[in-house]
Amino acid sequence: MREAGIEKTEGGLLPEAFKDLEPFAHWAIPTEPGRMAARETGTLEELQVFYDAMMQRFSAIVEYLNRFPLDRMPEPAARLLQMALSLNEVSLAVERYRQPRIVNGRERERFFPGQ
Repeated sequence: MREAGIEKTEGGLLPEAFKDLEPFAHWAIPTEPGRMAARETGTLEELQVFYDAMMQRFSAIVEYLNRFPLDRMPEPAARLLQMALSLNEVSLAVERYRQPRIVNGRERERFFPGQ
């Protein structure tokens, strides 16, 4: 079964303790350019809702993820890590700039030539 472009496993998209975050599983983006593109194409309202949901659980997320080595992380935990990386990507847009694009920042294409 696929949901938001992500393969759903028997146990679900995310670890059981974080099932409430599954509506945001589309933020489980494996690449930095993909996370930047998602931030830039989202609305501030969408970024804010994701930010608020993740920040409420962030300490628990970090505590949970610290139980696994990066190279042997189960798929649901890896998705949660990717969502945490997306939170990092949207945080400046939400906290400081109040818009999806970073003011006075470089164009994404300059960071990732050929993409």
